[in-house]
Formats: sequence, C-alpha cells, structure tokens
Amino acid sequence: MTTKNRPNFIFIVADDLGYADLGCYGGRDAVFGPVSPVLDRLAQDGLLFTQGYSNSPVCSPTRFGLMTARYQYRLRGAAEEPINSRSRGSTTLGLPPEHPTLPSLLKGAGYRTALIGKWHLGYPPTFGPLRSGYEEFFGPMSGGVDYFSHCDSAGRHDLWFGEEELADEGYLTDLLSRRAVDWVDRMAAGDAPFMLSLHYTAPHWPWETREDAGRAPAIKDNLFDLAGGNIHVYRRMIHHMDEGIGWIVEALRRNGQLDNTLIVFTSDNGGERFSDNWPLVGGKMDLTEGGIRVPWIAHWPAVIRPGGQSRQLCMSMDWSATMLDAAGVAAHPDFPLDGVSMLPVLRDAAHSFDRPLHWRMNHRGQRALRQGNWKYLRVDGNDYLFDIPADERERANQAKKQPERLAAMRQAWEDWNASMPPIPEDATVSLGYSYKDMPQR
Repeated sequence: MTTKNRPNFIFIVADDLGYADLGCYGGRDAVFGPVSPVLDRLAQDGLLFTQGYSNSPVCSPTRFGLMTARYQYRLRGAAEEPINSRSRGSTTLGLPPEHPTLPSLLKGAGYRTALIGKWHLGYPPTFGPLRSGYEEFFGPMSGGVDYFSHCDSAGRHDLWFGEEELADEGYLTDLLSRRAVDWVDRMAAGDAPFMLSLHYTAPHWPWETREDAGRAPAIKDNLFDLAGGNIHVYRRMIHHMDEGIGWIVEALRRNGQLDNTLIVFTSDNGGERFSDNWPLVGGKMDLTEGGIRVPWIAHWPAVIRPGGQSRQLCMSMDWSATMLDAAGVAAHPDFPLDGVSMLPVLRDAAHSFDRPLHWRMNHRGQRALRQGNWKYLRVDGNDYLFDIPADERERANQAKKQPERLAAMRQAWEDWNASMPPIPEDATVSLGYSYKDMPQR
C-alpha cells in the first residue's frame, strides 16, 4: 500500500454521551427537533454497532486504551478513576511518551497527526499530546473545563495550542469544530494521509449551550454544576457538537477526501445525569451496560456499504487496532495489541467473530466479562450473570439458575486479571457527586 492511497482517519470521541442520546440509537427528538441529524446520516450511510463498548466507564482510563490499543490496566496512570487536577506535576500519572500510540505509529508510517480536543492523559512537562505522537494539539489538558472561560475545576485556565496556553474566546465545542475544519483543509492540500483525533468535551458538564456565556461566572467554583442543567440544555449541547461534525464532513467532501476517510464516532463512557441510556441501566462509573455500552458509528464510503448494522462485540481499543490495520501499520513488537481489528466487519456487516471483553474497576470492586451473549458482573462483592440479548437491563440474574456458567466465566475473568498488573494501593477514585446530591439510579 502506497502512502497516497492509504485512508485518512477521523476518530471522534464525545464525552459522557449516553447509549440512546442519538436519534440513530432510538433517541427522541428535542423540543427544537432532531438532536443528531448529522450523526444519524453518517450511521445511515455507514455502519452502526449495537453491541459496542468503551474500555472503561470513566474518561481517562478509556483514553489510555484508545491511545495504545491495549488494555489500560497495563499502565499506572489508568488506575486513576479518573486522573484529576491534583496530578499536575506528577511523573507517573499519565501516558508515558515512550509507549507506542495510535498517532505515534501512524506518524512513523508517514501520517500527519493532530489531537483537537480533550487530552486527559497527564500534564506537561512529563506528559502531553506532542510527546505521544501528535504533531499538533489544540484543546484542554484536564478532564473538564468551562465552555466559555476554558478554566478547569480548580479555576486554572486550560486551553492550549501545543504546550503553550492560548486565550481564545468562544464556545469550546465550536472552537474545536472550527479548528478541525481548518486542519482538514490544510492536510487535504498535502500529499500525506492524515489522522485526526477529535475529542469533544460535549456533552460533559458544566451544562452550557452557546447562549449560556452568562452562566460561566456563577459556576466557576463548582464545574460539576450540581444545581444546573436539564435535558433540554443537554440535548442542545449534543446538537452543537453534531453541527460541528457536519462542518467537518463538509470539509472532507469539499476537499475530495470523504470517500477515502474512515470516520469513527463513539463516547468515552456511558452517560451521566441527563443522558438517555434506554434500555440500559447505570451510567458513568458503572460496569452495568449503561456505563460501558456506547454508540459506535463507522463511515467510510470507499469500503462500508450504507445502512448496515452489526452486533459484533467491540471496545475502544479495537478501533485503534482497526485504523492501524487499515493503514497497513504493524504494532511495536515490544507492545503487542490487545485491540482486535474490526476491518473484516467494515467490509461485511454480517461478519462476526468471538471477542471476549474484560473490565475491572477499583470503584465498588467492580468486574465484568462479556462473552458471546453472556455477561458476568460483580458489584460490591455480589456476582451476577446475565443473558444480555434477552435482558439488556440486567434485571434477571441467572447466577443461581446457571451456576456452572457463572463459575466458568468467573474463572475466565480471574485468569485474565492474573495477566494484568494489580490495582495499586494508592490508586484514587474521584466521584463528582453522590446520592446526597441526587437520588441513585
């Protein structure tokens, strides 16, 4: 495969998006109309996955898996649930620059690379996007920032171009979308293939639309915005992101790059307080389906037939492996991938293969294994067994009815866990709110 005919990649990651927040996943219209018409069209013209998962139910661990195409548990920084602002200056809590990544491997094979949006994988000077394979970076380093002041939860300004702070006025979702359009325009003028990570902060808190600049001063000391927001604001935030994705699709079309570009869209984890996860239960921080099953849309006119759906099991790191496979780029021999390429499924939506998926969380001692139709789950020391296609809400526990299956899956999880480093004793869990702030799910 020559450099010129390699595909381009746009890897779009929303933040805390629920499984059913998009119209193409059964989401309802908002008061202003369809919430996600652009993404719905990408799904209609591409391939929609109904059994796709994130590597974790919380943001930064998933991003470790996405970047490395390996289980995040292999790296110390990913044991934080999630990395928080107190890790500034740490030399251990981040993505080590020496570890191969999706962008570094593609860059080494002649790709142009950029991250526009959220990093959340450790702070300079030890860590940063430019140290892990990206040529260009624009966005916040931390987990959450105000959409207008661009300050993090500690009140620090957190918008960067490369490793220099950049004061740029405007609504963050739109700033990211416009930067992405500019980058696509510049890359399309060259001869090299390109890979863009477009990692939105939307629809993560604080709950602000384009019209809500006046709210920023009032919530600067509590970006969790516990007394703010509603489903109407939340859906509008998704719609702003969707509009921006439309600008990028149009830029690809205008530059003659749409057919040969694989666009992948997903969320870093399940939905938060205003999300629609129907029919799933749970959300962010949970290994129930609502915390880890997320939208997965793939659009690539040169390869994917329109209108397809797939029940193939997959997770975040599989899509990084897919992009490497599609580019003809091998993994570093010292860092074999845990991710599995979805390229055969992109070529034929009816294709399927066995794909066990494993998770663990320090929070509430959670563990999970999805294998075929079945899911083994542990929460707070209680073991459960669910037939997911028959019981997506995980209400009918089959553990007592099928003890042998439960025992076999529990042992399979134990065997996998033994191959991973243990959770460090000093790993932290950071919860933004609890049942004291709002009723439990």
